[in-house]
Amino acid sequence: METEEHCTTERKAEIAGSLAEINAIVEQKKMLRSGSRGSRLVAVSKYKPASDIRAAYEAGQRHFGENYVQELAEKAHALPTDIQWHFIGRLQSNKCKILAANPNLWAVETIEDVGKAQRLDDAWRAAGYSHPLNVYVQINTSNEENKGGAEIGDAETVVRGIVDSCRNLRVLGLMTIGSVEGSSRRPNPDFLALVKLRDELEAKLGIELELSMGMSDDFEHALDLGSNNVRVGSRIFGGRPPKS
Repeated sequence: METEEHCTTERKAEIAGSLAEINAIVEQKKMLRSGSRGSRLVAVSKYKPASDIRAAYEAGQRHFGENYVQELAEKAHALPTDIQWHFIGRLQSNKCKILAANPNLWAVETIEDVGKAQRLDDAWRAAGYSHPLNVYVQINTSNEENKGGAEIGDAETVVRGIVDSCRNLRVLGLMTIGSVEGSSRRPNPDFLALVKLRDELEAKLGIELELSMGMSDDFEHALDLGSNNVRVGSRIFGGRPPKS
């Protein structure tokens, strides 16, 4: 069980200051962008103690991202219930029930096939919630064998399959991580590929889709290209320690 330690005054100020800086960038980029779609900051708290998350929460942050089902469950139990949790790690089918047991789970960002979506849909329905769970379909825009996500060519089938068969899930958008090589290029080819795919799917399916792309090193560029959901960790909390 996650036990919460107390932040020092200095640590609270450090987190609040970093969070304010990132939020200012997000707001500035949003103002410069045409169109009405907003942008959301997800503070990635992987391996960070509950006290760090509480410090960010007290500074106004509500969306947090976790990579591991058990770590998310423990932190959700220890922290305020109005936190909106995003699961951003690779989802194993046998963990859907555990993940769905968290009532303030806001989104799962790593759905890559209809079968896994259906298992999550079943788990969410069995938990008895009256609202659908937001999901993003992860796209392997870089075609890397070791990276999760649906292939670009399969994306329409996956999105359509979830919309048609998973009544307890809401397809909020598409997500990509992209390649390390692509992250240093401007414009980032993985981000451009996701934007193009989003536009095509919206036209074909008649639904609005968000873009979840951009992390600590490239979130500003992702926002320039239209990202609605950026996942920032080290720029807020500092580097991650090794997992024990």
